[in-house]
Amino acid sequence: MKAAEIEVKALFDLRHSMAGEFLAKFRYPYEVLPELGAWIAAVGPQLSSDEYEKRGEQIWIHKSAKVAPSVSLTGPLIVCANAELRHCAYFRGNVLIGAGSVAGNSCEFKNSLLFDSVEAPHYNYVGDSILGYHAHMGAGSITSNIKSDRKNIVIRTDDGAIETGLRKIGAILGDYVEVGCGTVLNPGSVVGKNTMIYPLTSVRGPVPANSIVKSAENIVIKQN
Repeated sequence: MKAAEIEVKALFDLRHSMAGEFLAKFRYPYEVLPELGAWIAAVGPQLSSDEYEKRGEQIWIHKSAKVAPSVSLTGPLIVCANAELRHCAYFRGNVLIGAGSVAGNSCEFKNSLLFDSVEAPHYNYVGDSILGYHAHMGAGSITSNIKSDRKNIVIRTDDGAIETGLRKIGAILGDYVEVGCGTVLNPGSVVGKNTMIYPLTSVRGPVPANSIVKSAENIVIKQN
């Protein structure tokens, strides 16, 4: 993939997130991650009290959202309209859950932005990640957000290596990405729009839009 293919404007339709204008300020999506918590903390107090309920320190939840009693909530956190937070979901702070999204049973979320209509419904870990509009995480699929050597993450493109300056980046999933069950998205993975990843795959580095990832060595472009 070329560097331009992993830019914010190439991966996302920004109309489908409360954070659209915020994201538009950045070239690459990972640049958002260090500033996400501060943005949520600043936006939360401006939300309408007619629509959002403040449930704790820097936690704002839309009144139409469904939140199971067993959910663990830590702010900064915004949960948008008609989102569903299921049994034992765990939110560790700096998280935006988009409208109509599902955060499933026993899933963990940390420093991540979920666009509208995202599904992470079963046993997922989503850390230091951005999931685009209608992205879907299959059961047991996870984002691995730190390298084993703890060094800063480098994203390698056809135009050369991009030094992110960050030790923690999980996955950046473009709009309509489908992640198969049991998949591991290695640190700094960037998956282009409309891509499908087979179950039990280990994904590393950029993956082009409109692809089918059958394995790490077998990636094909969808045929129209």
